[in-house]
Amino acid sequence: MSTAESAANQQSVVGITPAGQSVAPAQKGIEVTERALKRIRSAMAKEGISAEQGGLRLGVQGGGCSGLSYNIRFDTQPRERDRIYTYDGVRIFVDPKSFIYLHGMVLDYQETLMQQGFHFVNPNSTKSCGCGSSFSA
Repeated sequence: MSTAESAANQQSVVGITPAGQSVAPAQKGIEVTERALKRIRSAMAKEGISAEQGGLRLGVQGGGCSGLSYNIRFDTQPRERDRIYTYDGVRIFVDPKSFIYLHGMVLDYQETLMQQGFHFVNPNSTKSCGCGSSFSA
């Protein structure tokens, strides 16, 4: 294999989460699994959010039983100081304050008999509540 072929293969490598699920390659500290990307695309289409202008906003806010809670919603455009990540046509917006708590995180989507929804795998979380929607760092 030539050096160029080796470099091309390395760029297309997909990461693996601890649970063994494939994820989009890390871009500056946030990863998104293929399952999450599929669900985000589907929901954006349903909500009429344009992939060219809009995206998914990930954030952290004070509150919840463990001190901080995750905030996830669609936004029609990024804000001035947002970090913008693009995964296979899906844009993720993260404000600077939230990035401190979300750096290194994996966003997954789980669909089981007991629960369905986005799942945050956050290495910055030192404690979380039973439902998984709040944490402390």
